[in-house]
Amino acid sequence: MASLSVTIITYNEASRIEACLQSVQQVADEIVVVDANSTDNTAEICRRYGCRVTQRPFSGFGAQRQFVTSLTTHSYVLSVDADEVLSPELIASINRLKSEGFAHRVYRMSRLNFYCGHPVRHCGWYPDYQLRLFDKRYANWNLSGVGERVIFPGSFNPVIVKGDLYHNRCTTPDEYRNVQRHHASIYGAQIASSSEAISVATPLVKATRAFLSMYIAHGGIFDGRAGAEISRRRFLSVFTSYAVARTLRRKAIVMATPN
Repeated sequence: MASLSVTIITYNEASRIEACLQSVQQVADEIVVVDANSTDNTAEICRRYGCRVTQRPFSGFGAQRQFVTSLTTHSYVLSVDADEVLSPELIASINRLKSEGFAHRVYRMSRLNFYCGHPVRHCGWYPDYQLRLFDKRYANWNLSGVGERVIFPGSFNPVIVKGDLYHNRCTTPDEYRNVQRHHASIYGAQIASSSEAISVATPLVKATRAFLSMYIAHGGIFDGRAGAEISRRRFLSVFTSYAVARTLRRKAIVMATPN
């Protein structure tokens, strides 16, 4: 039987961390948590469940995930978020992989996203494959502030694990809006530091394309009110990201201009 480390990064997740822990306990040989100095009792709850908890200021999603991975004892790592729960089928699949000794280096699984309790099967949100189970000797996280991903040699072919990773994106529309705003500011800084051209029309063009892709091309229209709201928020998030990037670029030019 192979051993498995489960990693979780947290910040003020007291209201939902227990559901996550109850599911991952069924596959984990250890649970390692890096908490970004929560002001609620997230860390205390994790310790009650036997997790090894380390406090560390948030340094971007990629860096935080990479750091928690570095603290694990076992070679194979399953990364989950505090708002995610393993489905019964996924639990059974992972335990089967453990019993067989993990024949591959990287695995991915489908993620079913929930918007305010509503399962979203369109908008490009499903199956939303996530590469979350990997051998850390051959794969690890990049250091992107947002949009982070596991990187691995191109010769590896990720194997699909049966079962869904349930992801509760939000419990209220306001919560989702606030998360999108936060991610937009981080992504805007990343765009500003890239070589991508940004004209005055770029924010509107990019945002419109993103909305149409999500609502029409990816069938958000079939998710009713939830699909419409998610697509609208996607428009606003992309628009904000490029507007922030354009503002940062202009500020950088002003500061670099000699007086």
